[in-house]
Amino acid sequence: MRLEDYWGIGPKTSERLTEALGTERAVEAIESADVRALVDAGLHRGRATRILRRANGEAGMDVLATGDARSVYDDLLGLAADAALTAHAADRIRVMTPLLDRDAVEERLDRVVAARDAWDGLDDDAREAVAEAFVAYDEADGSDLAAVETAVALREAGLTDGPFADVGALDGDRLRDAADALADVRGSIDPAGDLDGDDIEVAAGADAELDRLREQLAAARDLADSAFDVLETVRDGSLRDFEALEAATVDHVARETGVEPATVRSAAPDEALDAADFVSGTLRDLVGELEAAVDEREAAVAADIRERLGDESGAGEDTAVARAATAVSDAAFLLSLGRFAAENGHVRPALVDDGIAVRGARNPFLGGDVQPVSYGVGSHSLAGEAGVASADAPPTGDRVSVLTGANSGGKTTLLETLCAVALLASMGLPVPADAAEVGTFDRIVFHRRHASFNAGVLESTLKSVVPPLVAEGRTLMLVDEFEAITEPGRAADLLNGLVTLTVDRGALGVYVTHLAEDLSPLPDAARIDGIFAEGLTNDLELRVDYQPRFETVGKSTPEFIVSRLVANAGDRGVRAGFEHLAGAVGEEAVQRTLSDAEWAANDD
Repeated sequence: MRLEDYWGIGPKTSERLTEALGTERAVEAIESADVRALVDAGLHRGRATRILRRANGEAGMDVLATGDARSVYDDLLGLAADAALTAHAADRIRVMTPLLDRDAVEERLDRVVAARDAWDGLDDDAREAVAEAFVAYDEADGSDLAAVETAVALREAGLTDGPFADVGALDGDRLRDAADALADVRGSIDPAGDLDGDDIEVAAGADAELDRLREQLAAARDLADSAFDVLETVRDGSLRDFEALEAATVDHVARETGVEPATVRSAAPDEALDAADFVSGTLRDLVGELEAAVDEREAAVAADIRERLGDESGAGEDTAVARAATAVSDAAFLLSLGRFAAENGHVRPALVDDGIAVRGARNPFLGGDVQPVSYGVGSHSLAGEAGVASADAPPTGDRVSVLTGANSGGKTTLLETLCAVALLASMGLPVPADAAEVGTFDRIVFHRRHASFNAGVLESTLKSVVPPLVAEGRTLMLVDEFEAITEPGRAADLLNGLVTLTVDRGALGVYVTHLAEDLSPLPDAARIDGIFAEGLTNDLELRVDYQPRFETVGKSTPEFIVSRLVANAGDRGVRAGFEHLAGAVGEEAVQRTLSDAEWAANDD
């Protein structure tokens, strides 16, 4: 396959990858989602990630039908990558895409949930040991020795079954032997190489004889580089004949290099033009002989190391090192996802045919103490046995909900939460809720409120949300404050049309609006829910019950906002202006709100 056949790779990028990696290696890197290889070849990490997402999951990327859906997707993978135990695991997480095959989703959920439970099951010391092993693995740039030592650490932590069965299948004794052998290796080796050991660089300290020969070679090279100085030293002005100079040269070189005099003498030329030619010839030939001796000894030691590493297949393709490297890479990926789920309280969603419902869901992008909410559209079983809606049991069967209520009441946050739940489930990952049921969606349309009011924005918005809604397959519509892009009267008409179209196309939708009372009668398969502000805190912050009340129109309760403005106004004239507005929205309600807030503050 040509590099330019891959999405996002043009002639210049192809040339860069070919020059840095070669075509075959570049294709292999793309097919294996190796972000690091592409980045090392000169591509920006973001560009490399986008290329690999399309190369390995193009159909899944089509699920992200809008820019806002893609933004949530990117942010989710960013959060998950932050929990990664290795850099390579983070790269693998960043290129994950929605899975369209239900069996593939279930399989990944099985493995990630098992990894989550495994991480939860480790005590603090074991977690620290595993994390430190992966840190060392990263610091060693994933070297063979680091991979083997990490595999040993995982085994000692008990991570040997379920998603870590490949680690458990490794032979502990062979791993320790491999670790000892790899300690004698400088750099990395090719686990599939031949047993002649030519691809192994033997480290210092691995073999005393090799170390001695290397030291002699280094000393001989130093002398050869300063042959004139050697000549001056051995001649010393007192040598009167050539034989004496030959003997002095042999003694000096043997003393300086540690090489036996007989070996030095055998390297000396039989004939020389003069003293300088004799000295330089002796040193040159000695360096050559020592280089051959080093190469021979290094090959023998390397072959011994290769034999100690072992090869169960007999073809160099299934060494303990190769299997440990693969097992550790896969374990890092799964354990990173498990850690992400465990540390954020994510649960396995139940996969259903046609619906999305959550109980005790939390927005993954909010920190601190977040009020969990329950919500749902479509068919699901979280409604409870009697099918009666409550705060913990959203209604079932409705195709569309129209969500209304207070400003800053969490309506957009709820849409974002539903989008995040749907996307995480589509990738086979646990979700931030106490319980969840999620269908398979061919497209997820998430559209945030855009504070622009012109025909161009209206046109672009309609072109963004309508085509995926009318396409074949299942679509989830999550649309925020449609009225912000056109005049209120016409916005209500358009919203009515979108709700009706959503029902007619068999899609699911949640539409946020302040225009519930202006909507025409909705289809029987649609309902209206509301979020309510309940007053002001003693710090005059808006107090909101973020849990929607089902089949109830929410109230924006402007008296709460005006009350806060009245209380916070420092200028007498400005305060008078806000008090005038208080009369417009209901002065009695404003005064009651202020009294409640003052009472709460005094009570504290």
